[in-house]
Amino acid sequence: MSDKPIKIPGPDHPITTERNPGRVVVTLGGRVVADTRNALTLREASYPAVQYIPREDTDMSLLERTDHSSHCPYKGDASYFSIPLGGERSRNAVWTYEDPHPAVAAIKGRLAFYPDRVDSIEESQS
Repeated sequence: MSDKPIKIPGPDHPITTERNPGRVVVTLGGRVVADTRNALTLREASYPAVQYIPREDTDMSLLERTDHSSHCPYKGDASYFSIPLGGERSRNAVWTYEDPHPAVAAIKGRLAFYPDRVDSIEESQS
């Protein structure tokens, strides 16, 4: 990993994480994949906000680790899971940073879902 640049969030590329005070529920194929009141909302530059959900609030039996990976110079190396229940559409639908850069350490081990690879990611205050 030493050959990959590490960038620090700043005014030109801000990244913030904060506790989501509401409930976040992820569904696919009529099943609840994740249901939490402990999500972290990550906001990065001009990208849409992403909910990072604890694994203990996710039905990990529905996920299958893949060998896909990606790298973000601000966050680190991401690993992926597919959700077989969703078929090809849900391949690599979930990503996680198992050893993120220090600037985003709060998301370590949490799971994020691509909105177009699940049926819904609903946020509510109830």
